[in-house]
Amino acid sequence: MDFLLTFLRSMPGAVGQGLIWGIMAIGVYLTYKILDVADLTVDGSLATGGAVCALLTVNGANPATALVCAVLAGMLAGLVTGLFHTACGIPAILSGILTQLALYSINLRIMGWVGWGADNGTKATLAVSVDKNHLLVSSRYIREMGLQNPLLPLGIFVVVTIVALYWFFGTELGSSIRATGANRSMARAQGINTDFNVVLGLMISNGLVALAGGLLAQYQGSSTIDMGRGAIVIGLAAVIIGEVIFGKVFHNFSLKLFAAVLGAIIYYIVIQLVLRLGLDTNDLKLLTALVVAVFLAIPYWKGKYFRARIKPAGSASEGGNGNA
Repeated sequence: MDFLLTFLRSMPGAVGQGLIWGIMAIGVYLTYKILDVADLTVDGSLATGGAVCALLTVNGANPATALVCAVLAGMLAGLVTGLFHTACGIPAILSGILTQLALYSINLRIMGWVGWGADNGTKATLAVSVDKNHLLVSSRYIREMGLQNPLLPLGIFVVVTIVALYWFFGTELGSSIRATGANRSMARAQGINTDFNVVLGLMISNGLVALAGGLLAQYQGSSTIDMGRGAIVIGLAAVIIGEVIFGKVFHNFSLKLFAAVLGAIIYYIVIQLVLRLGLDTNDLKLLTALVVAVFLAIPYWKGKYFRARIKPAGSASEGGNGNA
């Protein structure tokens, strides 16, 4: 009984984390499913969004403005990755690794920045105090009933993100990005500037990831240099969990994006359950890798071992004619 009560008390926190990482998972969905590009910039972009948002917030900036700047910083990271890939001919996966590597040093500089003309250094952690700074979301109020509860604004962020992307990818430009991901050669043959679309898609994706990083920094009250470590794995886990569980039901594009958010929530609920069962927190990355591996394998297992073996149409009648 005590275990159940403790688990239920941890549910709001799991949902809050799931909503934040769900926004990040939408960004991963865009590159993984729509653009068909292996982008590893995600880990760096998440930390960049958190660093920029935390820096501006502690210096008195409006938290909404700080989030907008975080998104712009993430889009800049996506632009760099895109240019590495399209203008320099570097493979997409390596382009993401190079940008992610560069962002580690940049994020240290961002969090250690004091001001123009100051003796700026590096810093691995930048705290954001809910008592000293105005925040849009904070985990302190996760169990309270009222407007301070972060679940409401996080839910609004998720809905606005999905609606905006649903509208954008229904436009001519958005459709051309989807065509680029579906078949780049065919899209190029139709006169579509595929290089531009790849760069733009990477910018949008990393902008969303950085938005999640900014929200996470406010939510947990700090930005750390390693807050994005393993983010791509969590994002893939959310996308895959949502696809495996809701793929047969959700066919609309907006619902597929929503499925990624639900996948992130389910992931964090499972994490909370396993932690309450006594798993060492040092093993979380191992658990995440196993969860992703299992959900990646489920469609293959279903197709190979559980698909009904249907005889070709007309095989029985053909056999009868032969016997006759």
